[in-house]
Amino acid sequence: MSGENQRHQCKYQLIGYAPHSLREEFIQIGALIWQENSDGPGNKQMELRFTRDWRRVRCFDPDADVALLESIESELRHGLNNDPDGKLKRIIDEALSNNLRMSTPKAYEAESLPAGIEELMRMYVDPPKREGSSRLSGRAAIHNKMRAEFEHVGVWDLMRKRIPVSDYTRPGDTLRIDAGYRPNGVIRMFHAVSLEPDLDLAKVLAFSAAGLRSGVERMEQANLQLTAIVEPISKIAGEDRDAERLAMYRFGVETMEEAQIRVLTTADLNRVAETARLELRV
Repeated sequence: MSGENQRHQCKYQLIGYAPHSLREEFIQIGALIWQENSDGPGNKQMELRFTRDWRRVRCFDPDADVALLESIESELRHGLNNDPDGKLKRIIDEALSNNLRMSTPKAYEAESLPAGIEELMRMYVDPPKREGSSRLSGRAAIHNKMRAEFEHVGVWDLMRKRIPVSDYTRPGDTLRIDAGYRPNGVIRMFHAVSLEPDLDLAKVLAFSAAGLRSGVERMEQANLQLTAIVEPISKIAGEDRDAERLAMYRFGVETMEEAQIRVLTTADLNRVAETARLELRV
């Protein structure tokens, strides 16, 4: 009918997370939509998306390893983007763990793949935002912003995720750095650090920095640039610059800087992401 947007025949699958592989309880965390190209059934265009708001998953399973699930998304997307034979099932089987489940493929009509993935996420994965509901805050909000900026310039899937500090220090160190990449003779690592409600993570990162730096130099023969991404000071101290919160914020920043950690705010992330894009030649 004239004036209506043309919709294309696609197929989709939903991705569910099950804390216990032998039980039936699971929660939807993502979606995959694809369309066969006209030049053959083995050539597909695809869009994959996991949720960006993990609060429902954490309520469903407080022990859920969200960072691991995010890294699986990157592995899946990388596999699908580098799948010239169109062997979708093999790529999915290799990337998914026993705790993730794929629904059976179903037909779907969408104006485009990006529009279709948005519709599927809205219908099946991300619940509608309730009026007055709280937004992500603290470290989760910083991490989401960091990821969004790196994704925007197309480098997130090229970066290492959840980098174990114990690889460079000693067994038993449980800290994992959010993301990093290596351009030439330097390794850049980035970690989301909220300075509210307490400074524990800032102090942990500062404590670990020297050992991590030494380990990187010894094992990778490279210099380390460790960057902490924090919220802007106005988010902590408020517009009236509350003296106690201002002192806490400054203490956290200075503690990390004394450990030779570069401290930037979320307002700097677009510049950081653009540097990564240039260095990774995307």
